[in-house]
Amino acid sequence: MYRKIDKVWKKIRYEATKVIKKEPFLYKYYYFYLLKHNSFQSALSTILSNKIKSSFFSSKEISNVINKVYDSNFFIVKDAIKDIQAIYSTDPVVDFLSIPLLYFKGFHALQLYRISHFFWNSSQKLLAFFFQNKISTIFSVDIHPAAKIGSGVILDHATGIVIGETAIIENNVQILHSVTLGSVGLTKGDRHPKIKSGAMIGAGAKILGNIEIGNNSKVGANAVILRSIPSNSTVVGIPGKVV
Repeated sequence: MYRKIDKVWKKIRYEATKVIKKEPFLYKYYYFYLLKHNSFQSALSTILSNKIKSSFFSSKEISNVINKVYDSNFFIVKDAIKDIQAIYSTDPVVDFLSIPLLYFKGFHALQLYRISHFFWNSSQKLLAFFFQNKISTIFSVDIHPAAKIGSGVILDHATGIVIGETAIIENNVQILHSVTLGSVGLTKGDRHPKIKSGAMIGAGAKILGNIEIGNNSKVGANAVILRSIPSNSTVVGIPGKVV
C-alpha cells in the first residue's frame, strides 16, 4: 500500500508541475500545498488544517494533531487515496488527481470526518465533536463522528449532506448533495440506514430508519426511502418504489 500511495503522490506532484507551467498565477498555491511536501500525508494534513484554522488554533497546531492520527493509523491515509481515485475514475470533469485533493469540499469533509471518527473511537469525544462542528460549519456537511464510512466514497458537491450516528456506508458509495441518512424519530439504538457497497444516492434523497440500501442499488433524486431496498435495484419517488 505504501508503494501505491507513493505512486499516486508522484503523479499528483507531476500534475502540479504541469499546472504551474500552464497557469503561473497558481505557482504559490501549488507550491505551498503540494510541491513543498515530501509525502501525501504531509500535503493532506496541511490542506485540511488550513481549511479549519481559526483565531483559536493555527493551521500548524491542527496539522500536528492530524499528523499524530495519521502516524498511528496510516490506513486513514490509504482511505484518502482510495477516495481520490474513486472521484478521478467516476467524475467526468476531473482530469487531475490533484483536483479533489485541492478543491473538492466533499473530499475535505470526508477526510476530516475520518479524524473525528478516530477521536470518537478513542474516547476523545469532545475533540471528535470539535472536528465535527468544523466540518458542519465550514463545509455544510454534518456527519456524526460515530458513523462508519468505508473507502472509495464520493460526497459529490456535498452541501447539505447529513449522516446520523449509527449509519454505515460501505466501500465505493456515491452520495450527492442534500442527502439525509437519518432516523424516524428514535433517539437511541441502531436507528440509521446501512448503505451497501457500490450504491449511489441521488441528490436530495431522504433515507430514514435502520434500513438497508443493497449493493449497487441506485436511489433517485429527492426519493424518500422508508424500507430496505434489495441489491441491484433502482428506486424513485415518495415513498420510494423499485422500478
